[in-house]
Amino acid sequence: MKVTGIIGSPRGKNSSTLRLMEAAIEGASQAGAETEILDVTKLRIGFCKGCGACYSRGKCEQDDDFSYAMEKLLKADGIILGSPSYMDSVTGQLKAMMDRMSDTIHCQQFSGKYGFSVCTTGSSGADLVVNYMNNFLISCGATVIGGAGAAIGQHPGSINEAMEKAYLMGKDLIAAIGEGRTYPEQEAVHRRYREIFGESIRANKEKWAHDYLHWVQRGWV
Repeated sequence: MKVTGIIGSPRGKNSSTLRLMEAAIEGASQAGAETEILDVTKLRIGFCKGCGACYSRGKCEQDDDFSYAMEKLLKADGIILGSPSYMDSVTGQLKAMMDRMSDTIHCQQFSGKYGFSVCTTGSSGADLVVNYMNNFLISCGATVIGGAGAAIGQHPGSINEAMEKAYLMGKDLIAAIGEGRTYPEQEAVHRRYREIFGESIRANKEKWAHDYLHWVQRGWV
């Protein structure tokens, strides 16, 4: 069982978000998973160009580190996203990675995977950013087990409580994967997506040849 953490904090070893991510990864490791942390701020990932090559051919044509990062995510059973709150959202580095993953959403490539998110902020917005990242995971087809955040500017001690929560969630992530845990509300979201977006897949089956074939192979159209 493999768990990959993706962190988008530019502060390196000084990152409070990294402390949460490391706690979460430690929990997953203690529960028996093979783990790694991928720092997208150290990778060369360009902006999405909106060319649609991924929809038609199943592969981004930009020559950078995006494919390397995606290979890590697609091989993982569990995914943990981490970012500090930048203007009530994720950092630009992580957002660039997420924007390049529109085909992951189209094809629901995280179906069967589990995950959660962690965030730190100075005063407020941690829950908002955690929800943003978790909703992204759900949009990609994953099942989310929760999140952990800390407003360390207002409450410096909150990082310790959040680290304990992240550690326990890391362990619970492995339990969720092992038991194939389901959440009815998320299952409903996934079903609605396949029902609604299936119409777009059918309407664009020639232009989106790769995605249409994927949906056919999954038995969704």
